[in-house]
Amino acid sequence: MVEIDGMKMVQTRAILNYIATKYNLYGKDMKERALIDMYVEGMADLYEMILLLPICPPEQKDAKVALIKERTINRYFPVFEKVLKSHGQDYLVGNKLSKADIHLLELLYAVEEFDPSLITDFPLLKALKARISNLPTVKKFLQPGSQRKPLADEKTVEKARKIFKF
Repeated sequence: MVEIDGMKMVQTRAILNYIATKYNLYGKDMKERALIDMYVEGMADLYEMILLLPICPPEQKDAKVALIKERTINRYFPVFEKVLKSHGQDYLVGNKLSKADIHLLELLYAVEEFDPSLITDFPLLKALKARISNLPTVKKFLQPGSQRKPLADEKTVEKARKIFKF
């Protein structure tokens, strides 16, 4: 739950959409918002695969890792690289920072933590990551000790298994 502007909000996507709209990170019109939503939902598919990997049964882990790597370099990253290349702009939509760019940045960091080599052949994604990471507010957020948390490790997963009894 987040308390913002006198409201108590729940549901991550509703909260993110509200904040993105409030801070002009959600496109200038319906068409841009549709593109932003489309990109964010596509990113969520890959991000979820990475997030769920630590709770994957051990006998399935190698296959899941291979699938994540294959999809990252053959499906997801090529799409976003192509979008950036197709319009030659600094950001995914409207040549302006949007929540899609922020979500992509988080995905790039997650993939980098998973396997740093996967971004090697995507120069426009690397440039986007560097550009957004150096924005003052983002740079501050990425500093050690910030609220950004790395991917779950075995210790964190084991703790969650005990708490949630799974």
